[in-house]
Amino acid sequence: MPGAKPGMLYVVATPIGHRDDITLRALNVLRDVDLIAAEDTRKTSRLLTLHGVKNKLVSYHEHNEALRTPQLIAKLKEGASIVLVSNAGTPTVSDPGYRLIEAAVENSLRVMPIPGVSAATAALSVAGLPTDSFVFIGFLPKKKARRLQQLTELASEPRTLIFYESPKRILALLKEIMDVMGDSKGVLAREMTKLHEEFIRGRLSDLTAGLDGRPEVKGECTLLVAGCDRDATPSWQTIRQQIKDAIAAGQDSIATIAKNIASGSGIAKNRIYAEALKISKEQDRG
Repeated sequence: MPGAKPGMLYVVATPIGHRDDITLRALNVLRDVDLIAAEDTRKTSRLLTLHGVKNKLVSYHEHNEALRTPQLIAKLKEGASIVLVSNAGTPTVSDPGYRLIEAAVENSLRVMPIPGVSAATAALSVAGLPTDSFVFIGFLPKKKARRLQQLTELASEPRTLIFYESPKRILALLKEIMDVMGDSKGVLAREMTKLHEEFIRGRLSDLTAGLDGRPEVKGECTLLVAGCDRDATPSWQTIRQQIKDAIAAGQDSIATIAKNIASGSGIAKNRIYAEALKISKEQDRG
């Protein structure tokens, strides 16, 4: 292929595990550019060495991107060709790089994707969940209140949901999603394309049971959750009316009402319980 073009920013996807999951085009670009901006220069250096590529590297990560971005933009304006890579997968997809891309576009510089592996699409392709429409969530907020709020907003989403999570937090996340969304179908992809690649399929409770007995979970995790089946799930208006009727009957506690309605609706018990408490307080005030 012809050499790298002057003033071009290349966004290059790299393997998420198996070292051979890199395109010939990506290797050619990595050889030809003037500079490679890498999330971790040590990891990228090892990948380049495995494929016999030698080139100049500079670090570009979340802790230095504010400083490094104007430096790289200046080099691009001077005619340098630069590659942006993350530690694994496609840059800017839950990885550093957005700020550099945004600055390049604002400065009318050319940006070219060199496509390849992405953990989200790799997991989706073998999940066995609907692929015609999906929502990439990536990493949820670290603060619990914000995380639960976002999960609540996603509870009625009919499309397949794709989450990223660290192995240390994946079990807690599964339990939070079950509390908010119910025991939906899901797939956990772990260590994709590596020696210990694993896919756990079933209900979220099955995924939780598959991890619960382990001393630890290793490897980056991609979690896919089936979207809400609106045809099978009663509307929220119907659920609220069922709650009101049950409270009016006065035969069961709020906890029992939530349990009974949850078992027949597929909606998480915690969500119904919270709504039942709200309705009960509204009726008391009325």
